[in-house]
Amino acid sequence: MSVLPFEVLSALNQLLHALSSSDNNLRAQAEDQLNNEWTQARPNLLLMGLVVQIQSAEEASLRTFAAVLFRRIATKTRKDPMSDESKELFLTLEQAEKVEIRQKLLECLNGETLPHVRNKVGDAVAEIARQYTDNGEQWPDLLGVLFQASQSQDAGQREGAFRIFSTTPGIIEKQHETTVLAAFERGFKDDDVSVRLAAMEAFASFFRSITKKAQQKYYALIPEILNILPPMKESHDSEQLSKALVALIDLAEVAPRMFKNMFHNLVTFSITVIQDKELGDQARQNALELMATFSDYAPQMCRKDTSYTSEMVTQCLSLMTDIGMDDDDASDWNAAEDNDVEESDQNHVAGEQCMDRLANKLGGQTILPPTFNWLPRMMTSSSWRDRHAALMAISAISEGCQELMVGELDKVLDLVVPALTDPHPRVRWAGCNAMGQMSTDFAGTMQEKYHQIILPNLILVLEAQEPRVQSHAAAALVNFCEEAEKSILEPYLDNLLNHLLVLLRSPQRFVQEQALSTIATVADSAEATFGRYYDTLMPLLFSVLEKEQQKEYRLLRAKAMECATLIALAVGKDKLGQDALMLVQLLGTIQQNIRDADDPQSQYLLHCWGRMCRVLGLDFLPYLHSVMPPLMELASAKADIQLLDDEEQVAQIEQEEGWELVPLKGKVIGIKTTTLDEKHMAIELIVIYAQVLEGGFEPYVAEIMEKIALPGLAFFFHDPVRVASAKCVPQLLNSYKKAHGDTSPQIAGLWGKTIDKVLEVLSAEPAIDTLAEMYQCFYESVEVLGKNCLSPSSMDAFVTSARSALEDYQTRVKARLEERNETEEGEEESEDMLYAIEDDQTLLSDMNKAFHTVFKNQGSSFLPHWERLLEFYDTFITSTDSTQRQWALCIMDDVLEFCGENSWAYSSHIIKPLMEGMRDEVAANRQASAYGVGVAAHKGGPAWSEFAAAAIPALFQVTLNAQAREDDHVFATENACASIAKILNFNSSKVADVREAVEHWVDTLPVINDEEAAPYAYSFLAQLIDQQHPIIMAQAPKCFVFIAQALEAETLQGQTAQRVVAAAKQLLGNAGVDPAQILPTLNAETQQTVRMYFG
Repeated sequence: MSVLPFEVLSALNQLLHALSSSDNNLRAQAEDQLNNEWTQARPNLLLMGLVVQIQSAEEASLRTFAAVLFRRIATKTRKDPMSDESKELFLTLEQAEKVEIRQKLLECLNGETLPHVRNKVGDAVAEIARQYTDNGEQWPDLLGVLFQASQSQDAGQREGAFRIFSTTPGIIEKQHETTVLAAFERGFKDDDVSVRLAAMEAFASFFRSITKKAQQKYYALIPEILNILPPMKESHDSEQLSKALVALIDLAEVAPRMFKNMFHNLVTFSITVIQDKELGDQARQNALELMATFSDYAPQMCRKDTSYTSEMVTQCLSLMTDIGMDDDDASDWNAAEDNDVEESDQNHVAGEQCMDRLANKLGGQTILPPTFNWLPRMMTSSSWRDRHAALMAISAISEGCQELMVGELDKVLDLVVPALTDPHPRVRWAGCNAMGQMSTDFAGTMQEKYHQIILPNLILVLEAQEPRVQSHAAAALVNFCEEAEKSILEPYLDNLLNHLLVLLRSPQRFVQEQALSTIATVADSAEATFGRYYDTLMPLLFSVLEKEQQKEYRLLRAKAMECATLIALAVGKDKLGQDALMLVQLLGTIQQNIRDADDPQSQYLLHCWGRMCRVLGLDFLPYLHSVMPPLMELASAKADIQLLDDEEQVAQIEQEEGWELVPLKGKVIGIKTTTLDEKHMAIELIVIYAQVLEGGFEPYVAEIMEKIALPGLAFFFHDPVRVASAKCVPQLLNSYKKAHGDTSPQIAGLWGKTIDKVLEVLSAEPAIDTLAEMYQCFYESVEVLGKNCLSPSSMDAFVTSARSALEDYQTRVKARLEERNETEEGEEESEDMLYAIEDDQTLLSDMNKAFHTVFKNQGSSFLPHWERLLEFYDTFITSTDSTQRQWALCIMDDVLEFCGENSWAYSSHIIKPLMEGMRDEVAANRQASAYGVGVAAHKGGPAWSEFAAAAIPALFQVTLNAQAREDDHVFATENACASIAKILNFNSSKVADVREAVEHWVDTLPVINDEEAAPYAYSFLAQLIDQQHPIIMAQAPKCFVFIAQALEAETLQGQTAQRVVAAAKQLLGNAGVDPAQILPTLNAETQQTVRMYFG
């Protein structure tokens, strides 16, 4: 194949010209020919022919195109003729062909003189190198050629070598570090700036690909790397400097500690870049991003630096004043119809976002002093830009500084409130922004303590002359009202709604739309209180829905639908009356008239139907046949995925909204997220219909389960779709069960198809947080089906998946421990690690609930399967991690509770942990242990009676804890109280001195928090009263108070409450106690409760 026939080369040459033609028809024909006659039929000739074109074509554009096409074709997948496996096309060629092609590629790389062509050839070389590396194969000649090129006299050759290292770092990962160090050192000191930059980018890529241990060998290179930057800044080469800073950002993300010795110098340099207005905005923003990255990944290092925080705050605030430079009076800003103009690349936005990150990562203790050193001065500045920046800074930092700022809100509001009457409209807008953000970040406090300041002032801004300011004030009111109780809003409703009604008549549609959103939020928060405004508002909304049919009013109609249905939800079905039918008919008419795929009414409609279902309940059933088809279509959507072959395609997709780009083996996969977001939303709405309509939803259940919910559990393109599907499955089962009955063949048939798929995803789900949702799906489904719904094979499959999940969990815990050991003293755990720990705790919690549900419904039949996990229990119960100890204790509680006397077989695994658990420093573990002892006494039978009696002293110790009645500890105390009651009730024959135990037990009351523990404790007390136990008779007033407190706390309810009240009346009578003498010692609420129960 070394010499291709002339006719092959000629045909390929013609094909390349046709593929690059401007004639669409000719290009389409050529694509078909390429695919059918070359890629599929003669891939070896195609790749060799393309290499020949790269080497010999006279036109540079043709050489470039041939290199791009080579890379694209080489990555396509086909069956390997030798193994029948699917591989990338190049790897399926015969060995001799691969050797010849790669040899020629290297010749092309060495021989090409034009930089832009050489870069494309380098990309092709890098792609083949990646394929070899990923497949565990070698390309023996490549490294020698690249190391030689990195020392070439030609700067372009040197740069090209580093570009390939950057794209495919795997080819140098296994080389000895001295060789790699020497190559990079030469690159960093190269005379040519492009080579130095390429070496930086290659090093960042290489460094990210190696292990943490291996990374430390390259820390010594940091001074050489940092020396590359100052000359770029001095020459004002913004483009090169930007790229160099991006490489540093990569390194800072992976190993911020490697910069430790040079950090102060790097801070100083970066600040000078941010300050330098002669540099391009991108370079300045990249320097800011580099510094912010250190706050993300090494906050302690930032706090320790003497100048980092003050300099960063100063520069952020300075960048935030870079706004509206050509629009001083804001006339252009005021006239803008589009409020969502893309500003993410502007300096003021970069400054705001960085302030937000600094506050969240470094905290209020660090950020507030330097920030408030500037803000008061900026708020009194004569420049509107300073005042605007100060207000936006308050918006940016309030979340991260929440703990400290919440106590200083009086002072912060003193700065913000005057801005609402500022002469400049953009400052008033920023004041509204700060009010809205603070209403969210300090939710509760802002609404309860400051409503009399915030609401009147924001309502006044609704009268502003500028539509954008009016709209933003209304938006800020959404933030406030979302978190406000209806009692707080009620006094302001007249004034607020009168102003919003005025905005509905604004000539600006975006103001009308925002007014509708705000009214909807107010209705949602005010609930039934909103009813008195119904007669004014609903006719206006109906008018919008009936009359405004033009295309430009679509969003307004959508907002009106949203508002009308939220009002319907707030006031309820009775208040709606006949309007309910009218509203549903209007929604149906709008749905029938939707023609365009981009009509915003479509998505709003789906949510509106969901609300009307919740309002009408079963009365909604007649409309379901109209609602379900479009909902099913969205919920059934397939993933829209594109394989992007070249940079142009990637660039094109990046310009479009609603796409996520995922790098994969040298390629880029484009996933259309808008389609997936709609799919997720549709499944969530199906959940609402199934919940509300229950058996009435039955006609749709089987199809949805088969085509949407079960496939959705394994929809790995989009986590939210899997989560929504997991919530959907138990609701669908419940609908079917309600329609057909618990033991019907229909529910049994659906369950048989469902359980296998649910168990399958427990082993297949890759995301930890989503795996927790899958366990929730499993146990909720089992709860719906009830007793003995799991076959032995299903229980076995469940335990197999749980075993795998626990092994993976242990691996993650070990990795985190190793990472902690590598951190320096005083260094905080990364946010990623904290999230990972939280995800694992949630997973263990949901796994626990799954075990609880299986034991509850399967009883002792589950024990033989569960035994396979005993090794994990034994490991977890002695762990230093309290979460693991709690996990094991709770499962043992389930064994005791649901397996009765059969649990004694595991006593050697249970007794010691329960006794030690009652002394655990963590209250939740004392609670679980105390509960377990009580369950053993209640459900365990004679075998457990001696253990239970012997545990009484330990249970009393739990109640005597110094913090026994504090919030975090009270549940442990109350469970110990209930467990002692169970032992004295069910195992008193084994208790040495029952009288003494009862005397001490009375003092462990009351039980006023734990609704599960209270019935056991007070039922035993009632039993003692019935027996006229002398200890109780002697303490009748105290016992009466304990009963009154439980009734007030509502831990006693229903029949148990009635039984205990009757006993209490008997106690008072027999002991001769006048309750009127006790009543004044109780608080007002408890007195009222006593009068209600006792007359």
